[in-house]
Amino acid sequence: MAEQNFIDFVRICCRTGKGGQGSAHFRRDKITAMGGPDGGDGGRGGHIILRGNRNLWTLLPVRYRKHVIAKDGGNGGENHRSGAEGEDIYIDVPLGTIAKDVESGEIHFEITEHGEERILAKGGRGGLGNSHFKSSTNQAPRYAQPGEEGVEEWKILELKVLADVGLVGFPNAGKSTLLSVVTAAKPKIASYAFTTLTPNLGIVKYRGHKSFIIADIPGIIEKAHEGKGIGHRFLRHIERNAILLFMVPADTDNIKKEYEILLNELKMFNPELLDKPRILAITKSDLIDDELKEMLQPELPEGIETVFISSVAQIGLEELKDKLWEAMNVKEEK
Repeated sequence: MAEQNFIDFVRICCRTGKGGQGSAHFRRDKITAMGGPDGGDGGRGGHIILRGNRNLWTLLPVRYRKHVIAKDGGNGGENHRSGAEGEDIYIDVPLGTIAKDVESGEIHFEITEHGEERILAKGGRGGLGNSHFKSSTNQAPRYAQPGEEGVEEWKILELKVLADVGLVGFPNAGKSTLLSVVTAAKPKIASYAFTTLTPNLGIVKYRGHKSFIIADIPGIIEKAHEGKGIGHRFLRHIERNAILLFMVPADTDNIKKEYEILLNELKMFNPELLDKPRILAITKSDLIDDELKEMLQPELPEGIETVFISSVAQIGLEELKDKLWEAMNVKEEK
């Protein structure tokens, strides 16, 4: 997926349809010269509706629809005929899309299933015809309700990538390399920081024709939760991952300290992220021998399962897949 095509945040102006005018008509025909009220109701204005689409991975199609305008409802007619409802506008979005109000920041809802439909902005209600206002004291009401005005509101659509496993690590921790080796994804790889500027997804094939989705989240740096670097922009994607795979290079000066910095960034962004299952992968382990691995054991973080891997040398990858699969299954059983 080209970086310029991955859009995970858009603002759109929603203008819904106005409700139709109720009719103040009285029945008239060749038999009845002065009949009672028979005005129909106006039709409601068109809604603006979000619809989940599992075939979409980005909000790019919405980016070019800054103003979304729904149609007005039709006016009521004679003989209790209701006006036509205004045509609804449907916006297809990827699964994991969250709708918010621009002014208050309130989260309206989240789209998580294919085909799920949620109203982003409601159209105005149609006005009642004069037949609704007939009573024992007023047999011939000569008034009807006007249609309710539609709304014009700015909304935020925000995408959180859905994946089974999210890769968490500093730039150049080997996340993109791992993704390129264990999946068919082709992320951009280079020896400088922030090579990855957008989340990349890949499908990992597992034993017995099973599979799971892994997401390479752009590199986090210290104080990313305060807006440093580009990590702040993509930290929210980690919220949608079932398992977190922390990645620290074997040649790091202090593996435990780097892991704790990463963990703290997640905690400061959203403490609930610490409730997710975690596994630590020591990457680039082809740079160290077995003796050095043994020497590193006392320096590794406590309370987290650790595996030494090398994506380039194909070391420890099957063991890593087994641990990830086991962690996912334990989570599902709970």
